[in-house]
Amino acid sequence: MIRLQEVVTFLREFAPPELAEDWDNVGLLIGDQADEIQSALTCLTLSPNVADEAISRGVQLIVTHHPVLFRPIQRLTAETSEGRMLLSLIRAGISVYSPHTSYDSAADGINAQLARLFDLRDIQPLRPKPALATETQLAGSGRFGTLPNTTSLCKLIDRIKPALRVSTVQFVGNLDRPIMKLGIACGAAAEFLRDAAQHGCEALLTGEARFHSCLEAQAANIALILPGHFATERPAMEQLANVLRSRFDELVVQASQNEYDPVKFC
Repeated sequence: MIRLQEVVTFLREFAPPELAEDWDNVGLLIGDQADEIQSALTCLTLSPNVADEAISRGVQLIVTHHPVLFRPIQRLTAETSEGRMLLSLIRAGISVYSPHTSYDSAADGINAQLARLFDLRDIQPLRPKPALATETQLAGSGRFGTLPNTTSLCKLIDRIKPALRVSTVQFVGNLDRPIMKLGIACGAAAEFLRDAAQHGCEALLTGEARFHSCLEAQAANIALILPGHFATERPAMEQLANVLRSRFDELVVQASQNEYDPVKFC
């Protein structure tokens, strides 16, 4: 077995907390770094069914993209569903780590993975953080780049559907519009619309957006592609399980099998 501290140290190097947004709550949220662990579970969101899965599998660590304990709490009791879940995890000796927006923005993070998935070239952050950049790696939130060839919004959406394992996609814009430069911001990140427009992007791919953000996109004449929050982030948690397995031979790591997208279409 290895110590939790070794995994935490690696995760902090892989997705530096300095990259996280100011409002976020990343890092080790539950646990003792001195504990020994032999198995871990990755997931997008730590829900009660994922917690039950972790307990039944006997894992010692959950790496969840979305943090628990996101807002300050005054009490931890069994009177709430979150309280019951967290108490169950603590009793089972399960630690919880969340990389969240530090993983979104990491060099090999979610937005970078999405940019590579669509073969973008000259990839750069939508919102740079110069103080965190290195000689070889630009740092910042979101990504944008140039597609290999100009394509229509319709054809781009047709490519996005199978790549992100969805059958339907919400969008704003003219399906015939030519797209050459694409912005990417996983999750619920329509706040990057203006950044994408400033970088000359004809479209922004994000998971979900409020109605007024869709109106903003329409007014700014930038296409908005919305395949779903789950679709833009869950695959990266499966990839993170692969990364952890490769890094720690003695650690058994699996992505949650009980997690699913709660949003359905008919």
